[in-house]
Amino acid sequence: MKRISTAVLATLSASALVLTACSTNETTTDATEDATQSAATPSADEPVTVQLLTHDSFALSEDVIADFEESSGIDIELVSGGDAGSMVAGAILAAGAPTADVMFGVDNTLVTRALDEGVFEPYTSPEADSLRPDLADQTFDGLVTPIDFGDVCINIDDTWFEAEGIAPPTTLDDLVDPTYSGLLVVQDPGTSSPGLAFLLSTVARYGDEWPTYWQELKDNDVAIAGSWSDAYYGDFTFGGGGDRPIVVSYATSPPAEIVYAEGEPPETVSTSSMDDGCYRQIEYAGILAGTDNVEAAQQVVDWLLSAPVQEDIPLNMFVFPARAGTPLPEVFTEFAGQVERAEQLPADYVAENVEGLLTEWGSVMGR
Repeated sequence: MKRISTAVLATLSASALVLTACSTNETTTDATEDATQSAATPSADEPVTVQLLTHDSFALSEDVIADFEESSGIDIELVSGGDAGSMVAGAILAAGAPTADVMFGVDNTLVTRALDEGVFEPYTSPEADSLRPDLADQTFDGLVTPIDFGDVCINIDDTWFEAEGIAPPTTLDDLVDPTYSGLLVVQDPGTSSPGLAFLLSTVARYGDEWPTYWQELKDNDVAIAGSWSDAYYGDFTFGGGGDRPIVVSYATSPPAEIVYAEGEPPETVSTSSMDDGCYRQIEYAGILAGTDNVEAAQQVVDWLLSAPVQEDIPLNMFVFPARAGTPLPEVFTEFAGQVERAEQLPADYVAENVEGLLTEWGSVMGR
């Protein structure tokens, strides 16, 4: 069924007023009205296509996307931008003349760069009233909308520690203790999003003394992996049969252990996340400035924050929904880490200082 947009209804109403006041222009006004409606409203055979630029980790159930397309008359075309950093860099290069209509997945370590370069145009979704209170003020004057969040945390192979008879670490300070020498693997913050989040968590915790903390980690034989998958599936004792039972990952990694288990899922998990020193990542969606599909793009942002999408997010992207009151799957409520106080730095601080932080980190670590 053809859906007449709000913008078209407004145009029709305005035309009707002109007709009433100026009947002598009836033919011209009718023609203008018909042309406006024809240009703004696609035929039933030609739905609007909205290109949604995302990072490689974006995933939603096919039926959730199909239901939206059927009810809205909007086709979603997913455009992969690579990892989050590459996606944002590409959007900055195309600012004002975007190659897509909406971007999803820019996080709070990258968003200020995008905002400074004019990547987004303002839009406040009516669904924004449903945001969790702690995310309601994270819209940067209405330029982006929080869609989900996750906590980058230290993950522990509990089975390994139990077998070795060693108590696992519980704080960031513990990680520099000789007891855990050679047991931790982290990701390079210059090439990995969780690696950068972990670096920022140490900056938030230790302030100007963070380089000293990293020197102590280096002296305690920390391993550096190039990516999350290299660390988790290569070096981590649980994920890849490596020799490091402590890894930087996510508070939601333990539930994935059950969801993606081969054969009969286990009744409990073998790993856990440490709730100290976690860094909160918030992912946003925004309308790309310069798009020709503004109204349809707005509907896509509304949809991303709608209940069906928010309920679908946890088991597809293993992050938490931004919409308040969204029910979580049982595997999340039982096994995901519940971080009461996550570390965070202001987005503008990160944007202004990240290059310097990475340079100093490389100097300390000899990389």
